Amino acid sequence: MNVSSIVVQTVPKFLDEVVQSLKDCEVCDYHLHDEKGRVIITIEGKDVSEELGKLKVIEAIPHVIAADMQMAYSEDELDANIKVINESDAVPNLLKNENVELERVVYHGDLKKRDNELQDFAKSLDNPEGVR
Repeated sequence: MNVSSIVVQTVPKFLDEVVQSLKDCEVCDYHLHDEKGRVIITIEGKDVSEELGKLKVIEAIPHVIAADMQMAYSEDELDANIKVINESDAVPNLLKNENVELERVVYHGDLKKRDNELQDFAKSLDNPEGVR
């Protein structure tokens, strides 16, 4: 089961009409809106494909300017990731290798500022030598 939150944007003069259409469309659950024309809804689906179909219905509602997924929860994906974590060794291979030349180890610094390298960093932890 997947659950995703969506921010729907409309022009304030059409807000009441769009909110009512969202409540009536039966593909989402309405939660709240503001005076600027932003509406918060959630959709559920057995998989991403079903959710995307529901998103298309929402996007087709008259006066909807945009409908963007903001957060998503996938029960199956979460279960799979928990299994990987539980079956993984908590100590990266780099820390197990006593023969690594320390000057060859790449320091990645503040990962928050280097989002593009985050995946490469994660992969390097599984590298048997742990170096580039």
